[in-house]
Parts: sequence; structure tokens; C-alpha cells
Amino acid sequence: MSRGGALVTGAARGIGRGIALALADEGYDVAVHFRRSTDDAEAVRAEVAGRGRRAVTVHADLTDDEAAVAAVHEAHALVGPLRVLVNNVGNYLVTPLDELTIAEWDEMIDSNLRATFSTCRTALPLLRAAGGGRIVNLGYAGAGDLVARPSVVSYAIAKTGVILLTKAIARAEAAHGITANVVAPGVIENSDSKPLGEIPAGREGTIDEVAAAVRYLVSPAADYVTGQVIELAGGWNL
Repeated sequence: MSRGGALVTGAARGIGRGIALALADEGYDVAVHFRRSTDDAEAVRAEVAGRGRRAVTVHADLTDDEAAVAAVHEAHALVGPLRVLVNNVGNYLVTPLDELTIAEWDEMIDSNLRATFSTCRTALPLLRAAGGGRIVNLGYAGAGDLVARPSVVSYAIAKTGVILLTKAIARAEAAHGITANVVAPGVIENSDSKPLGEIPAGREGTIDEVAAAVRYLVSPAADYVTGQVIELAGGWNL
């Protein structure tokens, strides 16, 4: 029996794929969002279907507000009622602060924060109508610490915004049976950079560990958990 529909953004590869499969194992039908990776998204859709769940692909550029709204409604129509939204979309950029362009700044803010706001804003009425639901937004380990990170400043600012947005949603929507939380990965197996010497655990995290945290937050065990940031970082930033 299905627990309802879940939309996972950026689900064609990597962490998004792992989350989509974990939600299928948790009993959710899954809308696999993608922007460019058509073949990869279809492969994930097939994997979800192979687990006995309804599965569809949803194509959209979520930095376009109208496209973001349409993607949420499409997921709701095809695998709904929508009960879970996972925002995994977000580009990453490393560049010296004095070389950061306005266009690069806008891209980091739009892909990480604006897209998350657009999908959350659209999904909330649907979750209320369904009697409640779960929002899980992907963050960045240490984003809430307000530590200077000059080489990734636009990305870090966007992810700090995701934390504050998530906490605001958690506070505003708790009475409607909606929880909102952040899963904040540190150095993961598919990370662009891997400063393992800075990590007390001495290793990178796995995609499965990130997916397991999301799976916990959408499970009945987390009914009373909202407005929280779960970092998967092996002690990084402590």
C-alpha cells in the first residue's frame, strides 16, 4: 500500500537517485525530477518501479518559477496525493571571491534557494489538503555556523538561506501536520572536493547514509521532528 507521492528534485543521479530509491523502499510513489539527464532519470524511474512503486519522470528547470510550479503540480497529479517534497537541486561553485561574477552569484542563489522556495511554496497547499506531509531540504554541512567561506560564498549563503527558510516553514506549518527539516551533507563519495584530513571520522560519507537520513525524516518515527538540521559530516566543522 502506498504512503502517498514524493517529489525528489535532482533525482537522476547521485544523492537524488539514492533518496528516490530510499523513499520507494519506505513505501512512497516517486516523481523523479530532472533537468538535463533524460536517460539517467528514466533509469531511476525504472529502478523505483522495480521496487513495486508508481514512478514517473518530471522535467523542469526549477530556477524558472513557472516551471517549478508546474513540476510540483505534475508530480501531484501523477503520483499524488503529494505527501513528501525533497529538494536536492542546487549547483556548486568554487571560485575566488574577487573573481565571482554577478551571473555566478545569481546562479548559486537561484538554483539552491530560489528553486527550493518555489517548490515549497507550491507544495504547501497540497500537503495541507492531504492532511500533512514532509519537506526535506538538502543543505551543506556548516552552513548554519556562519563561518567565512570565501571560495564558496554564494553557495554557502544560499544554503544558509535554505536552513532559515526550512525553519520558518516548520514553525508556520506545524499545526497543519507538516514537518520541514534539513539534511546537510559534508564530504560525500560524489563530492567535488574531499579534504579528508579535516574530517575527524577520517572518511567520506556515502550516498546511502544521506538517503537514510531523509528516509528517517519521512518515516513515522520522525513525526515530532521539525525545524532541525541533520549534518552528515563525520565531525567536520566541530
